[in-house]
Formats: sequence, structure tokens, C-alpha cells
Amino acid sequence: MPLSIATWNINSVRLRLRLVESFLDDYAPDVLCLQETKCPDDKFPFDALRKKGYEAIEVNGQKGYHGVATLSRRPLQLVEKREYCAKGDCRHLSVIVDGGNKRILLHNFYVPAGGDEPDPDINPKFRHKLDFLEEMQGVHAEDDRADAAVLVGDLNIAPLETDVWSHKQLLKVVSHTPVETETLEKLRVGNGWADLMRTAIPPEDKLYTWWSYRARDWNASDRGRRLDHIWGSPSLVPHLTGMDVLRHARGWERPSDHVPVIARFDFG
Repeated sequence: MPLSIATWNINSVRLRLRLVESFLDDYAPDVLCLQETKCPDDKFPFDALRKKGYEAIEVNGQKGYHGVATLSRRPLQLVEKREYCAKGDCRHLSVIVDGGNKRILLHNFYVPAGGDEPDPDINPKFRHKLDFLEEMQGVHAEDDRADAAVLVGDLNIAPLETDVWSHKQLLKVVSHTPVETETLEKLRVGNGWADLMRTAIPPEDKLYTWWSYRARDWNASDRGRRLDHIWGSPSLVPHLTGMDVLRHARGWERPSDHVPVIARFDFG
């Protein structure tokens, strides 16, 4: 049975609802995980998205900031909405999704950006980011609640040298500092996760999912970073059939600064 899972930092689901609807019409992933929805639960556009065939929707949102949502054409079973760092932020949601002959535990994360100064002693936002990553050490690829697990979301870190437009110039820029990249890789490897994007797309290839709004011409300057990720249990690697990074979505009208990424599996 084929299964497709998409992740997208939408940067306000209500502001960009038309983009979400168009994306669902054109690409029809089985599951879409959104981050930075900026929407309290009671204001989420359930009706509009259910009309697109996504009857199962779980949300963890708040007014104006953060927020995650997972919507599916297949039944979902809510597992957890975990609060990290006792901040009251809505940054995580996990569900069980039916993969045919596999039950998939699907984590949807929005990791704090971390502010501008990569020094936890003077920047509370960066301290929060590092503390958040430390708490994520408890999220493992092997979990008794399901046959396999997938972790997606805006993790706000570009771990590889080829995940940024200039490794040397970004070494002291939040999202690519050594403390962030090393912590994220320690988390991923230590907890048994496979980097499915880099399984499908060779690590030596440049790969971006985010381009700043500050660029006059994002496409020409191409100063991107891979901030969005799809990880999975190693048992899923043989079932991975494709990975689509929709770079052109950055050029849509009133776009998010992130683009959708779609992982495709076949459990036949």
C-alpha cells in the first residue's frame, strides 16, 4: 500500500489557506503535517480542509504563534500533544496513521528558531532551543506503540555542510552553528533515526527547504537552508520510494518562506 507524508511550515494556515488547498488538490498526500499554523484550535479551518477529503485532523495550536496540525485522508489516532520546556508553547503533535500492514507513529515538530545570537548565556531564545533539543532526546525511532515511526517538521537546523548555501559563512549563524548541528545529529543517530531526505537525495548534493523573505530575488541568490526534515525508523528505508522537495512553491503568490516536502512509501 502506498503512503505519502508531507511536511510544510505554512507560516499561518489561515493566511495561506488557498495555498494549502491548492497543494492538496495538486499533490494529494495521504497525510500533511503543518507547522507554525499561528491559529488557536477553535479557529482552525477544519471545514475547508475536510472538503478536500482530509476528514481526520488533529491540531495543537495557539493564537498568533507556533502551532502544529496533522491532517489525513486516512484515520488518525491521537497519541500525544506534548508540551516541551514548560513554556506553554504548542510545538508537538503525534498520531498513529495506518500504513496498510504497518502502524506508523508520526511525530510533527516545530523546534524553536533560537533568535539571532547563538549564545545561550545572553540569548534566552537560543537557550530555549538547546533545552528543547535536549528534551527531544526522549523521542526514539523504535517505539512499542507502533510498527515504525516517522518524525517530520521544521527543526530549524541545517545539519550538513550541503544543507546551507555557505558552510563557512553560516558557522556562527543560528541554525548552522556547531552546537546545533552536533546536538541534532547526536539526537538523530543516538535515537535510531534515519535521515530519509538524505537517504533519497545524496548528502553531497545541495538541498534547501527555506529561503529568507529578505532576499530581493530568492531564486537568483539561492541562499537557502534545509530546515525541514523527515526522519524515519531504519525499517522504513527499504519502503521509501521517493522524496519531493517543492522548490517552486517558494515562488507562489504570498508564499511561506518554507516549501513542502513529500516522502513516499510503498508497503506492498
